[in-house]
Amino acid sequence: MAASDEPEAPTEPLDVACGLENVPVSVWPPGAMPGPFQYSPDHVAGPGADADPSEITFPGCACLARPCVPGTCSCLRHQENYDADARLRDLGPAARCTWPVFECNALCPCPGHCGNRVVQRGLQRPLQVFRTDSKGWGLCTLAFIPRGRFVCEYAGEVLGFSEAQRRIQRQTEHDSNYIIAVREHVAGGRVMETFVDPARVGNVGRFLNHSCEPNLLMVPVRVDSMVPRLALFAARDISPGEELSYDYSGRFLNRSDGGDEGRPGGGKPRKPCYCGSASCAAFLPYDASLYRTPEKPAPGQEGEV
Repeated sequence: MAASDEPEAPTEPLDVACGLENVPVSVWPPGAMPGPFQYSPDHVAGPGADADPSEITFPGCACLARPCVPGTCSCLRHQENYDADARLRDLGPAARCTWPVFECNALCPCPGHCGNRVVQRGLQRPLQVFRTDSKGWGLCTLAFIPRGRFVCEYAGEVLGFSEAQRRIQRQTEHDSNYIIAVREHVAGGRVMETFVDPARVGNVGRFLNHSCEPNLLMVPVRVDSMVPRLALFAARDISPGEELSYDYSGRFLNRSDGGDEGRPGGGKPRKPCYCGSASCAAFLPYDASLYRTPEKPAPGQEGEV
């Protein structure tokens, strides 16, 4: 057989996760390639970050000969986080988690199959990055996902406020905005802020699109440190082939001044929303605080401390 007649070696399907997840993340259509970025399953410290998300700062529990249950496990400060099928407990009719979630960590002597270790185990179901008609790239599931089950994280560079503000204010209306701001109200009226940008370094969560009626719920989950993992759980049963989505606003600071709803601070046009839901708000949410300047408060932020 001539060399030119030798069969070509089969090509491996593209894995967006670069082998760093439990299961590969495929791409559709075949041969398509998302823009370049560095894949990381976990957060990394970015400019201005107050803490290194990879540093272990929580002490471990002492559950060596007994199961991790509330009352004896120091990681379970309120109630069990997950049921026997690894689903987030007590989502309630509004599909919202109402208590802080702490998982057992690297210093805990409990085994890897401990019921309080879910998010840290990573992807468990096959996901696929696909090209949408009007929203750029999107993410769908190739397998059924029951309500309450962990799906994926939204991981990337953890930024300080100034760096997050600098990056978002440099964007044009044609740029994708990956930056998410998560605010948690804690004891004493304090608010903990976490800013994550997976544009340069991130995981599969960076391909999730917004929906005004999403099928995923984002819950901050702490494992090794106070830097939360932004875990996404199924807010309802999700069928194979269905696009995965979450609410970009998180119900935080998604307000406008009422006079110019299409433009955040600086007069930049807001991007239209193509989620197609019955309750679509027409525009993608934005975090007004990231447009605030000392000279001019952001829309809807006048007089706010």
